[in-house]
Amino acid sequence: MAHAETHDPNTPLEYRSEVGRLNILGFWIFLGAEVALFATLFATYMVLTHRIADGPALGELFEVKSLLIQTFLLLTSSFTCGLAVHEMRRHNVKGLMLWMIITLGLGLGFLYFEIQEFLHFIHEGANIGTSAAWSGFFVLVGTHGAHVTFGIFWVTMVLIQVAKRGLTPATSAKVFITSLYWHFLDVVWIFIFTAVYLMGMVMHHG
Repeated sequence: MAHAETHDPNTPLEYRSEVGRLNILGFWIFLGAEVALFATLFATYMVLTHRIADGPALGELFEVKSLLIQTFLLLTSSFTCGLAVHEMRRHNVKGLMLWMIITLGLGLGFLYFEIQEFLHFIHEGANIGTSAAWSGFFVLVGTHGAHVTFGIFWVTMVLIQVAKRGLTPATSAKVFITSLYWHFLDVVWIFIFTAVYLMGMVMHHG
């Protein structure tokens, strides 16, 4: 005889089904693999950072204005993503949609400025084949940008499901998982901001 699950009324919606709980646990394990991936890319970049061959030094082309805009957009998107989850837990679908759409807009803005930055570097003669250092840079930062791109598509698909099915333990677990993914990308960006851009500019300007 099947028994309906009972929950503490304070239990967040995304944790009210066994499938949801298992999916969230599985995603934390997946994030462990992502940490290993980015740790490898960071280590590779750090080893190659001084091997500029005949190309420009990394810090020579970095621009503070573009860096600050990208950082502001992505970190703000993490805040709005948190607000979206807060509204989800209040069963406010409109609030969830609004803050997630703002999050997506900020993510798209981040990608726009990152692509503009890449085009600027290429125009100045620094591409993925210029030197080992620039290869490490484009692979590391480009991989993060690819993750942001995937995240935008993923969140969009989940929002479409929420619009069709409403907030259920299944859809809320998906929203929560995508929020974890988005926050993870912000954490990775903080490391890129520090280890790549700031260190690159400090080393170049002494």
